[in-house]
Amino acid sequence: MATYTLPELPYDYAALEPVISPQIIELHHDKHHAAYVKGANDTLEQLAEARDKDQWGAVNGLEKNLAFHLSGHILHSIYWHNMTGDGGGEPLDKDGTGELAGAIAESFGSFAKFKAQLTKAAATTQGSGWGVLAYEPVSGRLIVEQIYDHQGNVGQGSVPVLVFDAWEHAFYLQYKNQKVDFIEAMWKVVNWQDVARRYAAAKERSDVLLLAP
Repeated sequence: MATYTLPELPYDYAALEPVISPQIIELHHDKHHAAYVKGANDTLEQLAEARDKDQWGAVNGLEKNLAFHLSGHILHSIYWHNMTGDGGGEPLDKDGTGELAGAIAESFGSFAKFKAQLTKAAATTQGSGWGVLAYEPVSGRLIVEQIYDHQGNVGQGSVPVLVFDAWEHAFYLQYKNQKVDFIEAMWKVVNWQDVARRYAAAKERSDVLLLAP
């Protein structure tokens, strides 16, 4: 029985138009995300076989594959819920996202400064990667991470709450090579209620990172 399964989309393929086309959503979810789920499950089976046979010649590659596919699955699972056709703007008290708005202002100086940093982080990823807003439990603040592929350049213990997919498969059919235009458009579909829930949950679980015995 597979350990990981592909989650259903929380909306139909056309829900994020015109920012993201139905064709991109379908291919991105049904093909690319599904491939990461399969890759994670396949790698777990290969590691189990290596344990059973005590054959560890491929362990480095297998561990790298597990990190790649599992992180891809996790980030995409967040990505779909981070977006809504009724999204955009910024978190506000009147929308019930005031705590998140305050944390952003405290961590980055203002929403505008945060938006500029995350936009730049996502748009300037070398090759394939992500721009991520994450809760960092040691300081209790929000940080922006520029993730290479799916798992590189990540602070240990940080919890992603808002993710911008900057891989070409996320935008190329619609935006061609204009990654910056895609990232700018992404702000129109951010689901701040989802981001706020993730931030609140991350704060509640901040003691799971054991820094000292």
